[in-house]
Amino acid sequence: MLLKIRKDLKTAMQDKDKNKLNVLRALLSQSLNASKTSSPIVTDMQMLALVRKNAAASKQAAEEFVEAGRQDLADKETEQMKVMEEYIGEVKTMGEEEIRKVVGEVVEGLKAEAGQAKLQMGEVLKKVFSKEVLGEKNVERSDVARIVKQLLA
Repeated sequence: MLLKIRKDLKTAMQDKDKNKLNVLRALLSQSLNASKTSSPIVTDMQMLALVRKNAAASKQAAEEFVEAGRQDLADKETEQMKVMEEYIGEVKTMGEEEIRKVVGEVVEGLKAEAGQAKLQMGEVLKKVFSKEVLGEKNVERSDVARIVKQLLA
């Protein structure tokens, strides 16, 4: 995803698309700043989380601008949000049925090992997110947690 953003940045420069250019520069800047911290962005899912966070911030800013009577700034934020939505839609994540199947298998395996003991959500999530199960796949962690909670209930 980062490579596509860099390529699109060049295209936006050539097309003189200021809105897209500003959004992409901001995303690259945040990505670069994150690389200097203890948790750099290395996967598409981490980049997707960053883009979603920015889209949510733009949405909230647009709502606040409308309340303040600044429709011009609200329109600008809405346009920026549309650019970010393009990138959010491009990352393919696992579907809910696939996640449910994998989590179900892990829960059954852990139940067989544990016997009568009640499974803890943390144990299941640790096993699900291990490298051999879902560790390397594009999956939304909140969806997995919700499915684990449903299966353990």
